[in-house]
Amino acid sequence: MKTTVNKSFDAVKFMREQREKLSEKLSKMTNEEIIQYFSKKKLESSTKPGA
Repeated sequence: MKTTVNKSFDAVKFMREQREKLSEKLSKMTNEEIIQYFSKKKLESSTKPGA
């Protein structure tokens, strides 16, 4: 059985795009720069775990 769904947001496509952007950015950095990048991102994140 084949179903057709019209999606307004493709989560898999979005995740692949984000992963590709991050890979490009990190490939140009040294290990120290990568650690600093993620340390800074951790402080900037506003996502809080839910209950």
